[in-house]
Parts: sequence; C-alpha cells; structure tokens
Amino acid sequence: QLQLVESGGGLVQSGGSVRLSCAASGRSFISYTIGWFRQAPGQERELVAALRWRDDTLYYADSVKGRFIISRDNAKNTVNLQMNSLEPVDTAVYYCAMSGSYYFPWTDTGSYDYWGQGTQVTVSS
Repeated sequence: QLQLVESGGGLVQSGGSVRLSCAASGRSFISYTIGWFRQAPGQERELVAALRWRDDTLYYADSVKGRFIISRDNAKNTVNLQMNSLEPVDTAVYYCAMSGSYYFPWTDTGSYDYWGQGTQVTVSS
C-alpha cells in the first residue's frame, strides 16, 4: 500500500527557514497531484501549496506566496516544501497528501486520497 512520510519540521525563530520533505513508497508520484496542508490548533486543515506532477503546475495560498516554494525530485520520488520568512502564524502541523485525480479544485480536501502522519512546525517570536 502507498505510504507517505514527512520529514523536517521542528522549532524555528521568526524570520527563519524550514525545509519539509515528503517521500512516497509503494507508488510513484508521477501522474498524480501532491499537496501540502497545515492545521493550526483549533482551526480547520487548509491547503498551502500543491503540485500537479503530470504538467508541473503549481498552487500557492495567498498567505504564503513569495515565502514558500514547492518542488519535486523525480529521481528520489519526493516533494519538498521550502518555507522562508516564517512567522508565528505559520505554526501548525503540516501534512503531505496525494490525489489520484489530475484535475480538480486545488483546495478540495476530499480529492486527496492519501495522507502522511504530519510534522509539527513551531515558529517562535
């Protein structure tokens, strides 16, 4: 079965950077859509960035544009999220998710079929 495993995260000071990685086993990312979600305490899970592998198109939430970069590594079968200029409001559990659908609204959480366990990112003042 498909397994998604996130790595990275931890405690970082305001203005710092963190790089998250999502690795897949049992299935290639090729031809699928990968999203990075986050969920802060007491709030709903929201999409922050996504990548459609088949044509390398990208999505970013307005709140992270210019600060976060999503990228892929075909050889390693990983998707990365580089997070720069972090702020306390970015504190959340970050999840990697994959959809078997090619075309759907980016933020449609129900279209993502597989989820990683999540990794905590905490940004201090």
